[in-house]
Amino acid sequence: MSDRPEMFEGTDRIWMDGEFVDFEDAQTHVLTHALHYGTGVFEGVRCYDTEQGPAIFRWEEHLDRLYKSAKPYDLDIEFSKDELTEATTELIETEGFESCYIRPIVYYGFDSLGVSPKDCPTKTTIAAWPWGAYLGEEALEEGVDVMVSSWRKHASSQIPTNIKTTGLYVNSMLAGEEARRNGYTEAIVLNKEGNVAEGPGENIFMVRDGEIYTPGLAESILEGITRNTAITLAEEMGYTVHEEATISRGELYTADELFFTGTAAEVTPIRSVDDNEIGEGTKGPVTDELQSAFFDVIESGDREEWFHYV
Repeated sequence: MSDRPEMFEGTDRIWMDGEFVDFEDAQTHVLTHALHYGTGVFEGVRCYDTEQGPAIFRWEEHLDRLYKSAKPYDLDIEFSKDELTEATTELIETEGFESCYIRPIVYYGFDSLGVSPKDCPTKTTIAAWPWGAYLGEEALEEGVDVMVSSWRKHASSQIPTNIKTTGLYVNSMLAGEEARRNGYTEAIVLNKEGNVAEGPGENIFMVRDGEIYTPGLAESILEGITRNTAITLAEEMGYTVHEEATISRGELYTADELFFTGTAAEVTPIRSVDDNEIGEGTKGPVTDELQSAFFDVIESGDREEWFHYV
């Protein structure tokens, strides 16, 4: 099982509601509405040390999703996108990071503890810290062993699946911890119909007969930004990509290749599912080519539309 990167011990400062505060002072009340009801939205974003200097990858798309995620919860973000961008850039500069992981989060704070958050203030925080490969550095080359979780992904008719909400990650935590308790690195989650949805923190892709398939939005997935990046790169490389696919559980076992994508996971091969070896049990040629293309973009930073330079 791959070793995951250890969490950081702390940074100097965190941005909270328009001010930079010391790390140890970045606190919220124990009766915060979001703590009790999961009423927060967030993003995970990477800043890379490119050949052109530190640059935030697809920052505008992440910001757009953050604001869209806030809408169903009536979270009124009082800061503009420009203000959040300025705060994030200053945070990275003052912390001296060349590369880092960025966590903007917006949530209902403390006022009342009824289920309705109508009198609770909206709080906005941005933190950044060094973070390596989410599933372990060796996973990028060797791939990961995964299991299909017994936990199902909730349906969009129950809770919106196209937004990134704090409370919904209980579903991800249960699936991921089930996998790790059973000796696997990560899980795959099926939707309520029993079709493949995604990983706990990743989208999933399948390669079959030289073509690429990934579950569509109707399969209760989060529309991942790295997913979109992988689709774009694959199509530019000449691959046929079926981005609205329905994938059955059985198709996982007979796939030529499988891989995860995500801001944290980047492009990570899957070498086995439920102890069934995928392909040759190594990183497949399509995954390797796409992964190389992804990291070429990351290292060069030469696609200006995808980078916000610090």
